[in-house]
Amino acid sequence: MADDIKIEGEKIGTVTHFFGQIGVAAIELAGTLKVGDRIRIKGSSTDIEQEVNSLQIDKQQVAEANAGQSVGIKVGAKTRVGDIVYKM
Repeated sequence: MADDIKIEGEKIGTVTHFFGQIGVAAIELAGTLKVGDRIRIKGSSTDIEQEVNSLQIDKQQVAEANAGQSVGIKVGAKTRVGDIVYKM
């Protein structure tokens, strides 16, 4: 049942922008995210799973960010506004 596919993991954010030239997704967090966490970004035409190697707030490196903060993370493929971010 393709319609019943459920993603394991906790929804922790939504992509709000994608910077194609530098391969960075801006994410509005609804949960805590740390460097080293494994995430999955899923949307209608996006499905990326990767480890968070770089986490930035206002172009400053941070080790952890919390709900309500906007962060930038380096991603391996294009993401789109509205894609959902899950912590695996």
